[in-house]
Amino acid sequence: MSRTSRLPSRLPGRLRRAVAGAALVGLGVLCAGCGGAATGASSGTPATRLDPALRDLLPTQVRERGVLRVGTDASYAPMSSFGSDGRTIQGVEPDLGAQIGRVLGVRVRFVVRDFTALLPELRAGDLDLVMSAMTDTTQRARTVDFVDYFSAGTAILVQRGNPDGVTDIEDLCGKVVAVERGTTQVDLLARAQRNCAGPRIMVKAYPTNSDALLRLRTGRAAAVLNDLPPAAFLVNDPRTRSHYQLASTVQYEPGLYGIAVPKDRAGLRDAVKGALEELLDRRVYARVLDRWGVSGGAVDRVSVDNDR
Repeated sequence: MSRTSRLPSRLPGRLRRAVAGAALVGLGVLCAGCGGAATGASSGTPATRLDPALRDLLPTQVRERGVLRVGTDASYAPMSSFGSDGRTIQGVEPDLGAQIGRVLGVRVRFVVRDFTALLPELRAGDLDLVMSAMTDTTQRARTVDFVDYFSAGTAILVQRGNPDGVTDIEDLCGKVVAVERGTTQVDLLARAQRNCAGPRIMVKAYPTNSDALLRLRTGRAAAVLNDLPPAAFLVNDPRTRSHYQLASTVQYEPGLYGIAVPKDRAGLRDAVKGALEELLDRRVYARVLDRWGVSGGAVDRVSVDNDR
């Protein structure tokens, strides 16, 4: 690919995906279920139940403690964010985590950390799992295992009215773009730099997604790169839709979110995988995603390390 080629129009299909018809309709109701926890079962849908065989796969200390410590960066609604009280963590991942805990017979406690600290703390044993809209990448999978549970790509978020006229990645050349530190969006922008014929993209990375959004909202950045679910949440939520819009209907580099598990905890990994499969089979998984308006990212099976 030459330096002057149009990156979005030449991205292979696995790296670029349009959000077409039905998906766009889904974005319009993204916030319909916001503001509460999912029950996990609707009328006619079997409730979550304890699976003793899966519980037995848990490490002894987890069973004795009765708690799974799950790390998250709670700045990525609707996947995980703080509620109106500023303390309660709510979203797709806390709801799924609670249901996983029911299958395994333990409580699930979400612990807030900066995104870049999550995997180091997991490897150090300070966390049992990480569930934080974290894309399962080959690089990350060298040090942890991932139980994959959701699919999403990157969207470009701009100020309402799009004052800088951004419609594609190539339009970011010469402009300030804010991102959360340590995310796959940082890597995506690094690859996009090769297609800037003139000034490069000025990438500014911040500790949280909220920090990046503040720069966009106050005009100190032309765009923020987010995964599609949180980007769509922002442009539909009554509290934020006056500030933001999507630059286009394109998703870049769609991939799988994974629950990160230490590589020396195969039993824990298999327990989490089995619990998610139970939620999938009993349609509890679908109900949680429906509640938060992100059913377009549903997977039809649970994989480990993207079955590499």
